[in-house]
Amino acid sequence: MAEAPQRRSRPVFRGSVLRTERLTPHMIRVVLGGDLDGFTAGTYTDHYVKLVFPQDGTALPEPFDLRRIREELPRERWPRTRTYTVRHWDPDAGELTVDFVHHGDEGIAGPWAANARPGDQLLFTGPGGAYAPDPAAVWHLLAGDESALPAIAAAIERLALEGDAVAHVFVEVADEREEQKLQAPPGVRITWLHRGDRPVGEALVAAVRALPFPAGTPHVFVHGEANFVKELRRYLRVERGIERERLSVSGYWRTGADEDGWQASKSDWNRQVESEQEGGAAS
Repeated sequence: MAEAPQRRSRPVFRGSVLRTERLTPHMIRVVLGGDLDGFTAGTYTDHYVKLVFPQDGTALPEPFDLRRIREELPRERWPRTRTYTVRHWDPDAGELTVDFVHHGDEGIAGPWAANARPGDQLLFTGPGGAYAPDPAAVWHLLAGDESALPAIAAAIERLALEGDAVAHVFVEVADEREEQKLQAPPGVRITWLHRGDRPVGEALVAAVRALPFPAGTPHVFVHGEANFVKELRRYLRVERGIERERLSVSGYWRTGADEDGWQASKSDWNRQVESEQEGGAAS
């Protein structure tokens, strides 16, 4: 029997912090440069990279090899990875822009971004990605929380290139201080929703449900906290009858779980949600 082909690992890049910027009280922009030869992005507006954070006191092999690390080190010494959207890639300058949500000392990546200084090093792999606004779509629907804002902003910039694109965009953030200035073309309407003390996604779901849908089938992007994503997927797929191929819907994170826990259960979660909702769509 022939051996199964080994899974190819994505290339690893070592970025150097060039500069940082506090966009809002809870959003930090980090621009990386350095030796990023071979990195490319731009096909998709939801391109993402996997950032690598070594455990304290653990020396990683040079060159970095995640497969070797997993073979030689106990699991508790493996580096942590965190997934972040490519906000912008400038191939001429060789600069990669990543926006981080920061909530004090909570988590790994946010505190790193808050303390990042020019010259600091960061390993990452990628990019991945799958979505970009379909220029042939009659109209577009984009909805998400802070975690989806970089991808939504990139999508709006892509829509601006089309000139006559029509889109309804809903972004839920903590309060008005977390809003960002996004340059949208005339046909793109952006609605900012302030969460306040409500659960994540409650305002977002209500706003999307209240939207009078224009004629024609939209191209849809809904990403963010898994529970509201599940609810909106059901609404769009089952109640609105939008074909699965016209939906880019995914939970970036889940309340009560860090990324390690969420990624470990995400596949099962997605299969369960799809099974439940595809059954409803077919009935």
